[in-house]
Amino acid sequence: MTIEELAWGADGLMPVVIQDARSGAVLTLAYANREAVERSIAEGTTYLFSRSRNLLWKKGETSGNLQRLLAIEYDCDGDALVYRVEPAGPACHTGTESCFTGRVLFGELPERGAFASAVAQLKATIKERRGASPESSYTARLLAGGVDRIAKKVGEEATEVVIAAKNGSADELRRETADLVYHLLVLLEEAGLDLDAVGEELTRRAT
Repeated sequence: MTIEELAWGADGLMPVVIQDARSGAVLTLAYANREAVERSIAEGTTYLFSRSRNLLWKKGETSGNLQRLLAIEYDCDGDALVYRVEPAGPACHTGTESCFTGRVLFGELPERGAFASAVAQLKATIKERRGASPESSYTARLLAGGVDRIAKKVGEEATEVVIAAKNGSADELRRETADLVYHLLVLLEEAGLDLDAVGEELTRRAT
């Protein structure tokens, strides 16, 4: 289905769900016209149409919280879109990761996606720290030390995970595992290996 063939509304607009492509979190519900979709595809970033201001706008143009567009999908009726994005910062104008922070609670919901969301945010933060002053953050100091320093820390944290597991403390194991994952992400950033490549290898092994 082409852009022209989509079932645009009488006002020329279509609802757009913006979703974090890594964590699966729903970030925003907005609207787009054909020009917004075309610009989004051409530039690889989120463009939408503001109904209140009656104009096309680029997400993050003012705030700096741009969204790298990875894919656009349409539903079975062709009258709604999903932008799958990689956000560079909060999606909501209030400063929260998602516009959907309130909840009408009907029952207890299982927490889902917390790990993927945290890893995605941490990965982005680590990438931002590259080239920063070593005095400014621990991550910058690790990256400045190169593979040897980072790998040493990974080894130390792996040992701490083993000790925590043998101690039988779930809380200690949780903390030490978080330390290990963080240092592994720093190591991957230093090595230039994308986390998705690790995911592809895991998928290959599971088949």
